[in-house]
Amino acid sequence: MADCVREIFVVSAAGQGHLQPCTQLCNHLNSRNYQTTLVVPSSAAIPSSSFTRQNPLAKILHLTASPGLPRPRLDPLHHKAAQELHDHLADISIVPDLPLPLCAIVDFQMGWTKEVFWKFHAPVIGFFTFGSCAAAMEWGAWKVRAGDIRPDELRLIPGLPDHMALTISDIKRRPAGPPRGDANRPPGGGGEGGPPKPGDRPPWVPEIEGSVALMFNTCDFLERPFIEYMKTQMGVPVWGVGPLLLETYWKPSDSLLLPDRPMKPHHCRQSNYTEEDVARWLDSKPHGSVLYVAFGSEVGPTVEEYPHLASALEESTRPFIWVIQSGSGDGYYPEGLNSKAGERCLIICGWAPQVLILSHKSTGGFLSHCGWNSTVEAIGRGVPILGWPIRGDQFYNAKLVAKHLKVGYGVCEDFTEMVKKEDIVEGIEWLMGDEVVKRQAMEIGKRLEDGFPASSVAALDVFVDFIRPKTSSEVYRIV
Repeated sequence: MADCVREIFVVSAAGQGHLQPCTQLCNHLNSRNYQTTLVVPSSAAIPSSSFTRQNPLAKILHLTASPGLPRPRLDPLHHKAAQELHDHLADISIVPDLPLPLCAIVDFQMGWTKEVFWKFHAPVIGFFTFGSCAAAMEWGAWKVRAGDIRPDELRLIPGLPDHMALTISDIKRRPAGPPRGDANRPPGGGGEGGPPKPGDRPPWVPEIEGSVALMFNTCDFLERPFIEYMKTQMGVPVWGVGPLLLETYWKPSDSLLLPDRPMKPHHCRQSNYTEEDVARWLDSKPHGSVLYVAFGSEVGPTVEEYPHLASALEESTRPFIWVIQSGSGDGYYPEGLNSKAGERCLIICGWAPQVLILSHKSTGGFLSHCGWNSTVEAIGRGVPILGWPIRGDQFYNAKLVAKHLKVGYGVCEDFTEMVKKEDIVEGIEWLMGDEVVKRQAMEIGKRLEDGFPASSVAALDVFVDFIRPKTSSEVYRIV
């Protein structure tokens, strides 16, 4: 192996939706013989020893206090974290044998770090840990001034497919509560004034200013029109380098279900069921009959909507797995649903083996918040999606699923109102009974059967060539 002479910094915000793609991106760069340093908040749940032990070219830098996008720039935490990063870079710059940063790939929620890297002449690549559709739609909605859209209007975004035209429900949404475990953050993840309204300038715009290129956690065959749109609009190279899922995801799906497959010890994940329990329950159900219901670890329906969901699952008569995270709905639990639904329900409290569930032949649909990682995990396993977005990019991810990829539906047409039992029952029946959607989901899923997409491999190769040391006249920035 040739000596590794340059280092790439990858800066991640907290939360699994950010950490997972950033760690996987490091792995891809390490495989190309680049040393990486993953910069993470000290609160990030990442096993440093195992990550670096498995990959000798990877290091982790924890920032004691590491504010994300919602923090105001005058926050003392911002200055402390910036100083820590500056000190680290200053220390390595005076050691002859340590590689200098070739560039920094910065999660846009950590955009404040770019100014520190610039002081050490390291160009910055803006990184979106979700797909390009959401960013393109947010940018387009701002450019066409969608805030004044009429209730009966379809507003086209020049450069994007007509079927992605904006409607009133894209713009007028119910405000979401703060992420679980972060009650002090404004609803929807905005700054001091609260979240930006759909149609306003996207909050990521100032965070990527000055970037020499952009990366998205997606691939060409899923989102090519949106990647090309962002490339045209931003005026810099834009690459789809994903989906950046765990390495085990790219193994044959059957390998997740083999009887002798090593299971995670039950104590490693807090849950009332083991992986063996879940696999055994799925084995007992007919092919394509099970609805999987999960909203991720950070968001969920409102307290008022949870009983509607429970009633809908009871009425649907279809077998289902419902994952209820700790802290969801102020401790909501569907009392009595176990006895009413009997053998056709499995209610998991805490962690669930999501990829195993999505890979099983009995799983026929996924009621999801449409977080990006969950969305692509389901798409890659050919499982149709019933989208119930809660906040942020999830709304446009759900629109991508229903309108562009045509592998699912939205749980309702109008997200300005509370989701009710009738919406959920109807959505479940549409999803589980639509053979056209099932075939489309299977066809798209087959595109990911062969492993990490070739287009993303090629994009990473182009990126590596792009960031080789350049003269100042060869560097371009978003202005």
